[in-house]
Amino acid sequence: MAQGGSQDNGKLEIIQADKLLGGRGFDRLIDDVIMKHQQSLIYCDSAHFYQQDNLAKLFGRVRIEDQEDPVVVTSRYAEYDGDTQLAKLRNNVVFVNDGTTLYTDFLDYNRENGEANYFNSGKVVDSLNVLTSEKGLYETQIEKITFTDQVVLTNPDYVLKSNILYYFTIPKTSETEGITNIESAEGNKLNAQRGSFYDTENKLFRFYDGDVETETSKVYGEILFYDELKQYYEAIHNVAIYNKEREVEIFGEEGKYWEDLQYSKVYGNALVRKYFEKDTLYMISDTLISQDSPNPEERYLLSYPNMRLIKSELAGRADSMAYQYADSTIYLFGDPVLWNNKSQITADSIRLLIANQDIERALLRSNTFAITKDTVSNYNQIKGRKMTGYFEDGEMSLLDVEGNGESLYFALENDTTVRGINKLLCGRIIMHFSDNNIRKIAHTIKPEASFTPPHMIKDDMLELKGFLWREEERPDMNMIHAWRTPKIREKDPFNFFNEPDVSLPLPDEGEIQNSIDEVF
Repeated sequence: MAQGGSQDNGKLEIIQADKLLGGRGFDRLIDDVIMKHQQSLIYCDSAHFYQQDNLAKLFGRVRIEDQEDPVVVTSRYAEYDGDTQLAKLRNNVVFVNDGTTLYTDFLDYNRENGEANYFNSGKVVDSLNVLTSEKGLYETQIEKITFTDQVVLTNPDYVLKSNILYYFTIPKTSETEGITNIESAEGNKLNAQRGSFYDTENKLFRFYDGDVETETSKVYGEILFYDELKQYYEAIHNVAIYNKEREVEIFGEEGKYWEDLQYSKVYGNALVRKYFEKDTLYMISDTLISQDSPNPEERYLLSYPNMRLIKSELAGRADSMAYQYADSTIYLFGDPVLWNNKSQITADSIRLLIANQDIERALLRSNTFAITKDTVSNYNQIKGRKMTGYFEDGEMSLLDVEGNGESLYFALENDTTVRGINKLLCGRIIMHFSDNNIRKIAHTIKPEASFTPPHMIKDDMLELKGFLWREEERPDMNMIHAWRTPKIREKDPFNFFNEPDVSLPLPDEGEIQNSIDEVF
């Protein structure tokens, strides 16, 4: 094998030396030594040349220059095997390939395949990045360096840490395996549990099981893409976006976030959590849109279609929802329904006003209908053209009906025995509640009242026209939890170069926004 290798790779040649001394099995070359092997020139202060073995030991200011490719390597000591073309370089090793320079004290360089392998720590520097690790393999023919153990990539914008990193020197891109941590010069943190891709020139990132955390937000996805120049995030599978300032979390299967616009869109079993001091507002739908802004008038949250919400004892559903931060108002439209304890409210449109982080009023317009279940499971009912509900400590305290008011409620004795049914037609009806039960009714504008005792009550007298008890549609926390149960899926194979399309402009939410504008 050695002879075959020698024949294939050629012999080491002495080009120059000030002195040539014979030794025990080798020649001593002293001062201004120049040797040659194939297209490489070898320089050093002195050398031991084992001609029979086609081997040289090089001492002092060692330099190996390839005449056909740009590799130049220097060190204080080296051993060069002409048969295997392996150079073992030690102490102050500097390996230069075009604009990439490798520094180490222990390097094995195979000229035949262009692989340079270092151990016991090394550093690679190019025009943009500095990379350090305990071990590394530089494959010059494909311009790839594999760094292992305590890897650190540093540039003016970021510091990346990992245990396995692949660096491609021409496009200046890196790929990592396993846990990866990146911190920006501004203090932003980017993390991955299953590896990452980083285009250091174009500042593009892809993280697997990754998150990006800034001073104001945190974005997570099983696959997370980040374009720093466009300040754009895109995530898929179990996505989470948290706005720290507004204390809002949004979850879904896919998400997009424009950091400079403070605009996010999450869809696919989407969930929003808005934190209040006393409790939390939960909303679920197919799609959630959040617009933040320093200007309160421009901040809003949209949820559609098939929206459902829960806040303490309040629950609701509608086709669409809009939350306006400026006046702390929730707008529901598209067959909206609200439940509060034992009460149900429906209308063509519903507006909820929040004060001190709690529901203060509910404004209902057109075809309003309120139903309250009493202590013996009767349904007290009230309907009209316009209705306003007032809340105290999360419970309805008063219901004010204006226009074509009509009510039906059961008179109870000791909250257990039915004394009869009161029916009232009036231009305006005001109901007072206590412990979720009707305690007082006031009426004005030509009231028409009737009372039916128990023995005369018939089935067709138990409901007002349009009565529909929809308790089975009422969302609960079991529904919320089931909505966002993490999907069990196969882990996506690494595909660093299949980037999401980031050329699209901000999505046009014209239809939903037109509806919101009409309500506002």
